[in-house]
This record gives sequence, C-alpha cells and structure tokens, in this order.
Amino acid sequence: MRLMPKRVKFRKTQRRRIKGNATRGHTVAFCEYGLQSMDPGWITAQQLEAGRVAVSHFLGREGKLVIRVFPQKSVSSKPIETRMGKGKGEPEFWVAVVKPGTVIYEIGGVPEAMARQAFNRVAHKLPVSVRMITRRV
Repeated sequence: MRLMPKRVKFRKTQRRRIKGNATRGHTVAFCEYGLQSMDPGWITAQQLEAGRVAVSHFLGREGKLVIRVFPQKSVSSKPIETRMGKGKGEPEFWVAVVKPGTVIYEIGGVPEAMARQAFNRVAHKLPVSVRMITRRV
C-alpha cells in the first residue's frame, strides 16, 4: 500500500518551518483511542506504513485502525556526488507534516490495555515522541 498523492499541483515543494501547535486534527474523532504527536516533524510514508503493519499484526482481526495523517509533501534530493547548481533535485519520498498535538493513528474496538500495547509498538517506528489519548465523552 503505497501512500502518496495521485496527483499534485506542484511536484517539488519547499521545506518550510513547522510553527505552533495543531489546531485541527488534535482530538480523537473516529475511534476510542488515539496516538498524539508531542513534537513537530515529518513522518514519511514508509514510517506510516510500518506503523500500520505493526498494529494490524498485533491486533489480528479484532479492532479497527484509522490513519489520520496523509503524506502529501514531496521531499526532493540531488544525486550523490553531484556538483552544485543544475536546479532542484527530483522528488525522493513523501512526508506528512505533523505539528505537536496532531493525532496520527486511532484504534477502536479493543480494550485500553491492548490499544496501549499496540501504540507502544507503533511509537518505536515514528521519528516524533507520542502519547496515547482517549476520546472525550
């Protein structure tokens, strides 16, 4: 399952700074438990997929997993041992920009202890520090 946009308006994006906290997507919306980012950063499509595989392998056929972020920013790089100049490099991979407070994954239909164990496995695969949150009633 390759996570990348079907089409984009511009192939090569600028890097930009990640400022402030998340104002959208910072609460649990679809399931009971969520994995919330504590740091700003980029999560690559490969890291998101590795987390999805880890959770689905741990939960088996029970529970439901929702990925709340999507990698829609391209990161380009020049080939190794290339001289300066000659324009911007080609897009290498795709990332999801994550601010502090963004909910990355959600799990439902399982007990809290099982969700905590599943999120613990995912946390090792992510480049940002995370915490588990529950849905407000």
